[in-house]
Amino acid sequence: MLSHKSIAIIKSTVPVLEVHGTAITKRFYEMLFSQHPELLNIFNHANQKQGKQQTALANVVYAAAANIDKLESILPVVRQIAHKHRSLGVKPEHYPIVGQYLLAAIKDVLGDAATEEIIQAWAEAYGVIADVFISVEAEMYAQTEQQDGGWADFRAFTVVKKVKESDVITSFYLVPQDGKGIATYEAGQYISVKVDIPGESNTHIRQYSLSDAPDKSYYRISVKREDTSPEKPSGKVSVYLHEHMNENGVLWISAPAGSFVLNKQDHRPVVLISGGVGLTPMISMLNTLVEANPNSSRQVTFIHAAQCGNFHAMKEHVEELASNQQQVQAYWCYERPTTADESTQAYHKKGYIDLSWLQSVVPTSNASFYFCGPVPFMKAVYGLLKEWGIPAQDIHYEFFGPAGSLEAVTESALKSV
Repeated sequence: MLSHKSIAIIKSTVPVLEVHGTAITKRFYEMLFSQHPELLNIFNHANQKQGKQQTALANVVYAAAANIDKLESILPVVRQIAHKHRSLGVKPEHYPIVGQYLLAAIKDVLGDAATEEIIQAWAEAYGVIADVFISVEAEMYAQTEQQDGGWADFRAFTVVKKVKESDVITSFYLVPQDGKGIATYEAGQYISVKVDIPGESNTHIRQYSLSDAPDKSYYRISVKREDTSPEKPSGKVSVYLHEHMNENGVLWISAPAGSFVLNKQDHRPVVLISGGVGLTPMISMLNTLVEANPNSSRQVTFIHAAQCGNFHAMKEHVEELASNQQQVQAYWCYERPTTADESTQAYHKKGYIDLSWLQSVVPTSNASFYFCGPVPFMKAVYGLLKEWGIPAQDIHYEFFGPAGSLEAVTESALKSV
């Protein structure tokens, strides 16, 4: 337990962290990787270059400081991050290293303002926070490895099928190379994929949502190709998968993880809203709902926003479900429909989702709402649901990458994304 004095000191640094948090975390990563370049095999290099990881860590440090006297209030965020850590292979021995350079970065950025008393209080606080993460992650590692079909760290899987879903999205069907069983998962969860790209000095790890219902003999991920450039470095892995990972190729993946999951105990209507490749966890949820209870009384409204029909993945699959399952209704919103889209009436809404249209296709506000997509899309959907008066407990969402890991805690933080 932290002393009252340390708690008071940590609380007093909250305004400073609000101003200097990102500068501290940027310096932290510079120092960490210069002394421990092997950790570049764990971290997402693109998120580092784009500043997303620095911002995410700054948000976590800020939240921990602001809630240092009631850390239980940020346990949902701890669990969300712990899922990612377990999926990436973060271990207890990494925490002392991180603590050493985080304290050094605080001292380096704040200079004389970071007194010995402040550094000591933060050292004490970091130890408490690290212990919380290590404890939660230890449970996750044990549960993951001990479950039926489970495993530790990364396991070799073979690509048994590769399917082009749209101009930019391709699905990969994966089965274990050792021929043994695989762990089940909750609809909405993801796996981490580790690849060695020729010419790259470090391995790259990316997390992709599973895009089918659980309890199959395979895992399926549906990957959007993000063409890479110096200004947009995030596409290295997706380009590699699209261009070089073919059927019979091998991918190393970690067991399913993630806290954004379908609540199967809620029997009210469910609304699944996606933008772009954010449809992957929504497809998993949709397939799960239909396969678990075909033609049930629980209404499912599936809404997908895409640039146009050429970028719309899995449309035929969803329309077939809607045609055969009375409980499923599907609606498409195209930002810039093509001439072919126009002539075939391939969509229901042109432009962007707005509240009046959303209310016209969703039969009731007494429902569970799940959504996923790019950050601007997320902000828009969240704003519409709040304007509609949907209670916070009925709003469920997940961000791509680390940027939303803390913002998901509070409405005010989400609006600042």
